[in-house]
Amino acid sequence: MGLRDFFFPPKRDFVRMLKEQAEKTSEGMKALYDYVQDPTPGNGQRVMHLEEEADEMRRILVAELNQSFVTPFDREDIYALSRTVDDMVDYAKSTVEEMILFQVTPNDHMKKMAEGLYNASRDILASIACIKTHATVCSEHIVRAKKAENFVEHRYREALVDLFKTDDVVKILKMREIYRHMSNAADRGDEAANIVGDILVKMT
Repeated sequence: MGLRDFFFPPKRDFVRMLKEQAEKTSEGMKALYDYVQDPTPGNGQRVMHLEEEADEMRRILVAELNQSFVTPFDREDIYALSRTVDDMVDYAKSTVEEMILFQVTPNDHMKKMAEGLYNASRDILASIACIKTHATVCSEHIVRAKKAENFVEHRYREALVDLFKTDDVVKILKMREIYRHMSNAADRGDEAANIVGDILVKMT
């Protein structure tokens, strides 16, 4: 590092990095949705591949954050938002992995939950994209992301009600784990929306 870089460190565009990470997560949620619609090996591998790409993007963001003196908003918020967005696609991977391992066929509950997760990821992405330029629009997307999370949680409870109508203990254990991964992804989406909301409040 030269003296110029020491006294005038390069500015890192963390909003752009968060947006790109959210784009990758949204791709992952779309891939999960595609998988539960058509559980082919290729669709499953796409979820795995996107999760690996998302992990690398988070690793780079964290490394840049650790080297940066100046950030557009609190570094703790940047770190937390990056983590929660990454967690969503991590849970998408866990969902697909266990569906394959347990030889579970997608049902309507999974399809509805995957749709809600994809919708949440799109609104999280949209909120990040306009966080510095259009506060009102950003707030609208935050609300929509949280509504999508509520939609998933309702579908999760409905899925459990149906599941517990069976006496097949092995099926209950398998399906409950998969449903839980999808519910956890929704929780992380809700957390991400809350963090974007906190950032927005601090900026206005």
